[in-house]
Amino acid sequence: MALRFAAFSRNIAAVRFQDGNKPVATMKGEARMTTKTIEQAYRLAKERYAALGVDTDAALRRLAEVPISLHCWQGDDVGGFENFDGTLGGGLAATGNYPGKARTPDELRADAEQAFSLIPGPHRFNLHAFYGEFGGRTVDRDQIGPEHFRGWLDWAKRNRIGLDFNPTCFSHPKAADGFTLSHPDRSIRRFWIAHCIACRRIGAAMGRALKNPVVTNIWVPDGMKDTPADRAGFRARLEESLDEILAAKADRRWNLDAVEGKLFGIGCESMTVGSHEFYLGYAVKHQILLTLDAGHYHPTETIADKISAVLRFVPAILLHVSRGVRWDSDHVVILNDELIAIAQELVRGGFLDRTHIGLDYFDASINRIAAWVIGTRNMARALLYALLEPFERLRDLELAGDYTGRLATMEELKTLPFGAVWDYYCLTQDVPVGDAWLAQVRRYEADVLSKRR
Repeated sequence: MALRFAAFSRNIAAVRFQDGNKPVATMKGEARMTTKTIEQAYRLAKERYAALGVDTDAALRRLAEVPISLHCWQGDDVGGFENFDGTLGGGLAATGNYPGKARTPDELRADAEQAFSLIPGPHRFNLHAFYGEFGGRTVDRDQIGPEHFRGWLDWAKRNRIGLDFNPTCFSHPKAADGFTLSHPDRSIRRFWIAHCIACRRIGAAMGRALKNPVVTNIWVPDGMKDTPADRAGFRARLEESLDEILAAKADRRWNLDAVEGKLFGIGCESMTVGSHEFYLGYAVKHQILLTLDAGHYHPTETIADKISAVLRFVPAILLHVSRGVRWDSDHVVILNDELIAIAQELVRGGFLDRTHIGLDYFDASINRIAAWVIGTRNMARALLYALLEPFERLRDLELAGDYTGRLATMEELKTLPFGAVWDYYCLTQDVPVGDAWLAQVRRYEADVLSKRR
């Protein structure tokens, strides 16, 4: 089915609905909300925000221009559709055994469409290389090409969504010892170099076909469990491999290169070759995108503080929005202080046009479609919260040294009727308001997911 997205080129205030008393959502334990109720609540909220100089209609129009890239690997627990050794690998682990995971590309696409139908705004879909369609044949990763992703491309065209892409440098015999682009064996490095080059060319082909640039993000699991003797050697080899990858021709109008660092992972607790500092320097040197993953730093670090720093020196960033708990575990994104802080930095700094927002988590303990919907709606919610700030007022207070006024204003903003604006946005985007989306997920689970074995 083709997805329908509301066009926000028109004035949101002019949106009308045929049935002003049509029930649009059921808030658990409360009366059914109607279109009229939501519109009335929005008008009151609009007045409250206007008193602070905030145009809620403008905020909603801006939000409707910001795509969020859903990650394919949430739908099937990072399984992919070619697995050479049957294990996930790369220090990755999907925990839980909730029934109904996608087993085929068609099932994964159907599940993603169900999620899209419940999430307001424009969307993208982020693919890993081992999600290609290989027709039952064994096609090693250094031999993949755009033809193996034709089904995904046709699907994206039908649904008018963008795509993003990633080399898959794990779950493969040539990554079994934990090293790929920094491997001491030149033949192993050459295999993964060829794979990454192929992925950049696939990304460029997809972007050209969709007339929508694809972000191709390189992450490798390379690292040491115990203290290494030659960190410099591993990093020198990684740099040489990346240089060879980027030297290969891939149309930069349609393929945007990104590199992603990490603090540590299972099996590389003592050294990650591609650390944050390594990739920050590399991205600055080559003027490519730097990927900031919310789960790839110390527990007390937040990527919100890094955004304005790195964007002084790189052309753009890719965000992998996740939620770490105690360590680099990728939990479903919730609307917490860290997520709001990330959104605030993007909006306050004027960085939305230089930021590609994607999600990165995988939870197999709950309904996988619900995990997509919860995380993506929360990312959009956080952006709306940030767009509804009276930023100029806050900045003026700060420049005047009135930190008392700045703090007081920030605190008062927390209890403004933000939820009424969010509900109205969902209504105008023709997606369920409140938790009404959950009933549709339950129905899809009963009708579709429960029949998978």
